[in-house]
Amino acid sequence: MTGEKLLLIITIFCISSYSCRNKQAVPQKVSEKKISKKDSTRLISYLEKFSNSPLFSIQRQKYLDSALTITPYDAHLWQQKAMPLFKQKKYEIGMIYLDSAVKYDKTKHWLEYRAFIKCIFQKSYRAAITDFNLAQKQNGNSYVMDHSYQFYKGLCYLQLNQFDSAEYLIENEIKEEIKTRKEAHHLHWFYLGIVQSEKGNYKVANQSLDSCLHIYPQFPDAQYYKAQCLMRERKFKEAFDLLLSAKENLQNGYTLNEDNAIYEVYPYQINKRILNSINKEELDALLKKI
Repeated sequence: MTGEKLLLIITIFCISSYSCRNKQAVPQKVSEKKISKKDSTRLISYLEKFSNSPLFSIQRQKYLDSALTITPYDAHLWQQKAMPLFKQKKYEIGMIYLDSAVKYDKTKHWLEYRAFIKCIFQKSYRAAITDFNLAQKQNGNSYVMDHSYQFYKGLCYLQLNQFDSAEYLIENEIKEEIKTRKEAHHLHWFYLGIVQSEKGNYKVANQSLDSCLHIYPQFPDAQYYKAQCLMRERKFKEAFDLLLSAKENLQNGYTLNEDNAIYEVYPYQINKRILNSINKEELDALLKKI
């Protein structure tokens, strides 16, 4: 075995070790490009410093830049440059790097990731649908960040006010989940209820929101929107009680429990300001209608 090959094996082993210690670390295989012994040594140093740098630091970006001068076609390193920028809401510059990750990707993973970023972070819904359609041709109705392409496309159509398309996709996702897993994700029921309420089908929307609350009883967002539907049906006592419960649950820390919700507001996600805007006078006025 030549010294160059041995050093490359050591490089891959080191990268794997960093991955175990750091969730944001680099992939096990950095590049297929043959590199010199000197560059291998430099690369190990850059990757070690990168993996030990704070996620949002400029130093981390600089070590990635240095590593990319040695392995410029490494899709994962490009994604690692992009990811913290999206979490800092620096979408435009982040997308430049993520486009490079997709360009050099051989795993068929970063296209679906870019589609997710466009949907949840960048909120470029038509562009997200385009990427999800491309990913679907490659992988079928696969999953990214715990949900299927079909669900995210439904979310995009909801945000584009194309409610029929949104309802079809999310409802179909729920049917497939029940068929294969016996139960659908509570968030899918939640967004189906949102779509149905936007279409004015308040009774059906409440049924979907009930299915959501059966799985996640303290979900304040579902309680809030169910209360809105109940008020449309002039069921003011139930609406009043639900609003109070939603306010209490939100104050107790219950919320939309997606990992990336700490960085981005999801469609129709409520917050304390929304519930606090329902002041005592409004609640009293609602109570008088009971």
